Amino acid sequence: MEVTSDTELAISFIHSVQKTLVEEFLTPDDELDGFVLHSTRYHSFGVGLPFMESDGAFRQEGNAFVMDDMNRHFKELNLRTGVGTELTVRIDEQTFRLYEMFEAGQKIDIIIEPRYKSFLGKGGII
Repeated sequence: MEVTSDTELAISFIHSVQKTLVEEFLTPDDELDGFVLHSTRYHSFGVGLPFMESDGAFRQEGNAFVMDDMNRHFKELNLRTGVGTELTVRIDEQTFRLYEMFEAGQKIDIIIEPRYKSFLGKGGII
């Protein structure tokens, strides 16, 4: 899949402890070699959810909590399907229901790499 720095990526899942929807919004970084987490939207407070001033700019949006301006950088995204978590990834307008595509417990790595590497069998792209 071709990506640019304008490609929008969203990860959504049901939090394993809180049992509420969590959505994370990212883009590729400017160098196209990693990702930047811009904001997270969630529906309850608890373990693993952002809450400190250093996490970003907090606001409430209806019955959801949003942490904007997170500016967290990741070289790759390491995800894992879980029972009842409904892990889903949306890249621009294309949606991947990973929980339907893979068994529970399956590790899924999302990376950005030059197209020639996938042609040579040296990696993978969603």
